[in-house]
Amino acid sequence: MTDPTTSSQRPGRAWDVIRVASGNFIEMFDFMVFGYFAAAIGSAYFPGSSEIGTLLKSLATFGVGFLIRPLGAIILGAYADRHGRRAGLILTLALMSIGIATITFTPAYATIGILAPVIVLFGRLLQGFSAGSELGNVSVYLAEIAPAHAKGFYVSWQSASQQVAVVVAALIGVVLGMTLSPAELNAWGWRIPLAIGCLIIPLLFLMRRHLRESDTFAARTHQPELREIAAFLWRARGRVLIGMALVLMTTVSFYMITAYTPTFGKLLHLPERANLAITAAVGLSNLIWLPLMGSLSDRIVRTPILLACTALAILTAYPAMAWLAGSPSVLRLLLVELWLSALYASYNSAMVVHLTEIVPQEAGASGFSLAYSLATAIGGFTPFIVTWLISTTHNPAMPGAWLTLIAAISLGAALLSRRYSTRDDAGYGRSRD
Repeated sequence: MTDPTTSSQRPGRAWDVIRVASGNFIEMFDFMVFGYFAAAIGSAYFPGSSEIGTLLKSLATFGVGFLIRPLGAIILGAYADRHGRRAGLILTLALMSIGIATITFTPAYATIGILAPVIVLFGRLLQGFSAGSELGNVSVYLAEIAPAHAKGFYVSWQSASQQVAVVVAALIGVVLGMTLSPAELNAWGWRIPLAIGCLIIPLLFLMRRHLRESDTFAARTHQPELREIAAFLWRARGRVLIGMALVLMTTVSFYMITAYTPTFGKLLHLPERANLAITAAVGLSNLIWLPLMGSLSDRIVRTPILLACTALAILTAYPAMAWLAGSPSVLRLLLVELWLSALYASYNSAMVVHLTEIVPQEAGASGFSLAYSLATAIGGFTPFIVTWLISTTHNPAMPGAWLTLIAAISLGAALLSRRYSTRDDAGYGRSRD
């Protein structure tokens, strides 16, 4: 039997990281494209009497994919816990592929009527179902193949691959904005990045096909069935709920500074091309901060990073947004977004690996995925929630108020999570439940 400790000495670990993160890229790429072009997609599939009404319908469809994530987390996470990380990652990639193709090629409402939004909604639900387990499978796999002293650094590449998707999708949007007229972009141009995603999928399948199973999973003598995993999760429901509250800060801040930025900039009457360029800058900022802070979290206790980032968000999120809203400009939007990027990436780099350390190890992929998916069922609606808050209160700074509330919840969860951590060198005890 393979010794699970040998994974840190296995050759080719860097390729394993690239292979496992590749599917994570396409999942986030599709989500970002939908968020960036929410207004155009809304016009194509959800025509309404007002521009804000059409936008809200589109953003609601963007968010509805997150509602089904918990179901995908349990079913697909259990599949990965029973059949292996590699098998689970290939399955989620297959489901994601169907979802992205559905949205790419569905004709507009003007062509096929009510069937158009129904098909798009189905595609979003399928993507949400697969994404419910994708992040958990990727994070747990990276934690299992990482050397014991570098888990934070390794797991940070789960989020880092998402930032590559943020940058690529935003740059494609900038190029399209420079080469197509607004009418062409709204009519069919928004389909181009989705089609590019479809063309990448065969390569991603080839990469994941050669993914090696983690030694930790291969060393297991018992592969739990779905009912056993459900029982594990029920007994550890306290950990799962605390994990969900931890993830809230990540999901809300991430979607606020990436997918929502072009829409937010438009509401502030800033140039659309500049808004996409700022989003690309945010993705680059995240990509730099994530591995750096992930590595730092390996050297110090993770909880102080979580507490510091949530506290800073509570103190600065609304004032920063109020400063931006008081005199909107491209420079102010960039500065606020980069500040929130530093908070998000620093928090997330410590949070993701911390979550792998507090979920029940008997159902690692399922536990992580369920906690993450429950949080994204809330955080994924951030573009809709803050747009609704702005339209209701007529206060463009309301995204800061929403982030402040969420940061307070995650701060409390960070304090409570210490009793569940299995990281002995962090000074925590073993779980007591």
